[in-house]
Amino acid sequence: MSDPQRRRTAVVVVASTRAAAGRADDLTGPVLHDWFAARGWQVDPPVVVPDGDPVGAALAAAVAAGVDVVVTTGGTGLTPTDLTPEQTRPLLDREIPGIAEELRRRGTAATPTAVLSRGLAGVAGRTVVVNLPGSRGGVRDGLDVLDPLLDHLVDQIAGGAHD
Repeated sequence: MSDPQRRRTAVVVVASTRAAAGRADDLTGPVLHDWFAARGWQVDPPVVVPDGDPVGAALAAAVAAGVDVVVTTGGTGLTPTDLTPEQTRPLLDREIPGIAEELRRRGTAATPTAVLSRGLAGVAGRTVVVNLPGSRGGVRDGLDVLDPLLDHLVDQIAGGAHD
């Protein structure tokens, strides 16, 4: 069961080759960071990594550290370097398809191309992992989906009751 005195922990991983190289600003990581911080979660500045294997390494490090939640942004589309789902899936013990489906459904209300997102949601050990698109709108839509679910989900994974 979760300890009510312990602050929940989150890691934000930004999958962006251009931002990691300093050729573009990271516009989505701060949105996620501020959302978690406003809710009292312990969250460090976003980890910005190039697409591909570095995403998997950042995810694996967060899961090994035992954080409650890891949210990625970027790398969920169909370009040749969009490999966040491929880096995420091997780490997951269980997928939560309803979250990923709802993320796409909500996103489609804003833009029809949201159905092209291949983002995943699941559990790795005791860590919730969610892939969000690499746009501010997609991140905001994703946070709207996660807001009423995340505390309950983290409690359940920690062995809490189904209140």
